[in-house]
Amino acid sequence: MFIPPVYAQCPVCVVTVGGGLFIAKKLGIDDLLVSIWLSALNTAIAFWFASFMKNKLLKNGFGWAIAFYLLTIGTLFFTKQIGHKYNTFLGTDKVVAGMTIGFIISLAAIIVDRIIRIKNKGKVLFYYQKVVIPVATLFLTTLIFMYIMKFIKR
Repeated sequence: MFIPPVYAQCPVCVVTVGGGLFIAKKLGIDDLLVSIWLSALNTAIAFWFASFMKNKLLKNGFGWAIAFYLLTIGTLFFTKQIGHKYNTFLGTDKVVAGMTIGFIISLAAIIVDRIIRIKNKGKVLFYYQKVVIPVATLFLTTLIFMYIMKFIKR
């Protein structure tokens, strides 16, 4: 009652996903799939970062998520990690496509979690709902795109 709600993402989850991305890249997992999770990590960090802001305007996690997305795309562009001629998915750079897909899916998962909480008067439907919804949607999205890429390669 006296404690304000916090919409931060779990720092342990953020570190785990970051470590998993490093391992996935070293194992040779496709750039599209890794970048979906990279964008999800960016979004989680953005919402976590926003929770520390004192200014109401700067406390907007969605705004920080957009800024982190654009900064990451810009950094990858200027360091020549995107834009390779043969690293494309349906004519779009795999990293940019994956980052965009991951960004949209992550924001959608956060919105779904918030809608569920609003409809249930601030309560969750199940324990760790804030973690399960994004991870489950990202996992399903990764599986879908993994199978789409296998189908396209045939």
